[in-house]
Amino acid sequence: MIQIRKSDERGKARYSWLDSKHSFSFGHYYDPQHMGISHLRVLNDDIVSPGSGFETHPHRDMEIISYVLEGSLEHRDTMGYHSILKAGDLQVMSAGSGIMHSEFNPSEDTPLQFLQIWIRPDQTQTKPRYFERRFANQQGLQLLASADGREDSLLVRQEISLYRVQTEQDLTYQTQSGREYYLHLARGQAKINGITLKAGDALHLRQEPELSITEASGFEALLFELPEV
Repeated sequence: MIQIRKSDERGKARYSWLDSKHSFSFGHYYDPQHMGISHLRVLNDDIVSPGSGFETHPHRDMEIISYVLEGSLEHRDTMGYHSILKAGDLQVMSAGSGIMHSEFNPSEDTPLQFLQIWIRPDQTQTKPRYFERRFANQQGLQLLASADGREDSLLVRQEISLYRVQTEQDLTYQTQSGREYYLHLARGQAKINGITLKAGDALHLRQEPELSITEASGFEALLFELPEV
């Protein structure tokens, strides 16, 4: 099974300081056909104006992942963490029993674009925790986050694997039985299993033997390997 989620079909929220596109139902956008994939509940593509951002607000029992595409993301939370993430940086915040945090664009003149991702955890009421890392550019598949922290990836409380995929060459990834896959294109374009996709588009695979990338140009994507549920 292959399903395509085109960029211009996503939900939208536009404010004076924020341009957000929602791959799944979120906030005022509700579509019963798009409530998430497996444990992947939210994938928002946010562009934040300079000097603006999300004021301090609460979360609980959710794995919250931020991946910076352009600009800078300033993070503060009630655990005492304060950092500024740059393009290519990944942040994982396990909200657990409860946390307050803010996310801002500290620049005076450059927009911030980042992907905000929510994963349902396999445990609730756990102790909150926070990780961040800058990953060096690497062609092919690069593991960013996982349940076991293998390959120096960041920890998440769910049996998922999150990869960054960067390539200008043909690439084939063999899928695993009992898993499903969601590929979100962050930049560029390519043919995925023969289907042409561009930045902002996504593809959901289930019970397919492989994921094939061809005719890639400026290609960068996030690939979620998720349990079938």
